[in-house]
Amino acid sequence: MSGPLEGVRVVELAQYVAGPLCGVLLADLGAEVVKVEPPGGDGYRHVQPVAPGVGRFFVPLNRGKRSVVCDLKTERGRREAGRLVRRADVVLHNFAPERAARFGLAWDDLHRDAPELVVGVVSSFGGRGPLAHVPAYDLVAQAHAGLLTAHASAGDRVPVRAGGIPIADLTAGLLLASRVLAALVRARETGAGELVEVSLLAAALAVQVQDLVWIGSEGELEGVIYADPERIAARAAAIERGVATNPYYRVYATADGYVAVACLNLAQRRAFLALFDLDDPTIDAPDLEPEDPAVARGKEQLAAEIEKRVAAVEADRWVAELRAAGVPAARVLMREGLVADEQVAASGLITTVEQPGLGPVTMLASLVSPRAGGAAPAPVLGADTEAVLGALE
Repeated sequence: MSGPLEGVRVVELAQYVAGPLCGVLLADLGAEVVKVEPPGGDGYRHVQPVAPGVGRFFVPLNRGKRSVVCDLKTERGRREAGRLVRRADVVLHNFAPERAARFGLAWDDLHRDAPELVVGVVSSFGGRGPLAHVPAYDLVAQAHAGLLTAHASAGDRVPVRAGGIPIADLTAGLLLASRVLAALVRARETGAGELVEVSLLAAALAVQVQDLVWIGSEGELEGVIYADPERIAARAAAIERGVATNPYYRVYATADGYVAVACLNLAQRRAFLALFDLDDPTIDAPDLEPEDPAVARGKEQLAAEIEKRVAAVEADRWVAELRAAGVPAARVLMREGLVADEQVAASGLITTVEQPGLGPVTMLASLVSPRAGGAAPAPVLGADTEAVLGALE
């Protein structure tokens, strides 16, 4: 089967996470993605290396692409990259404006030479404002966006990135892919290309969309608020208090593991309480903190009683009972063992590829195109330079 982007050529000059994720999603949809790398390769080739020129994180973000080496710091390299770009439908990069101009990738120049070209750019803080030219990586973007302090635990000395997951990077890649696809549709209709940009800052804000809401004058009183130990401790205490008083959306310790319970509507909450033959006068709005101390204590006692009963029974029995009652529930798994999970396997979410120089690699399959299946490995650095550039002659 051919993908919906068959015949679309993408020239990817981006490195690390966000731009390459956009590129791999486009490749999964059938586009030919030519990854232009400097002589030393994408920097992610050398993060957690598992073989020469192969990084653990590089493989899943670059499978199915072709690699061409062009040294953009030389006139020859810029000339070769320029020839590729002029034959492309989409160009992806994460260069700051001054570097993009130096490498011949400024939007005005590209648009003049190729009016139908779609250019997707990942920036740090966006193209305008006092930080427009300030570089950043995921951790810095999460810090500036408040995402780094969205969760805190008692005893934290400093804010910690949740699970070490580059949420801003990954979200930026997903957002950029959606914007590139929309721009391609418009380009086919109008013949006009477009510059689309997603910043890491915007991506880090996007994943907090349901929390970044201010009613009336909220948010206008104190101005910018900087994190400090007192505020981090207060956030941790608030999170802990929320867990202690809301038994409906949380994780419980069982006799042999953990079970996640998620009751978001009244019917589910009632079904959950019925399993324990308990009542809750605040069941209609369990997230609200009661003004009456006695009611607050009652909520804590209710949660503690459920905790005690859950802890006495094995996790599988709880999951079976909860699901039979119509309550969403699941055991808590470690991601290291997900490859053996029956549901993950049945959904085709895992695939194995033969990676040159490394052997079989099992990883996440395509999430946008079952056709892709992740069958193609990540490219060896420069493996396609001669073939791709030669075809431009």
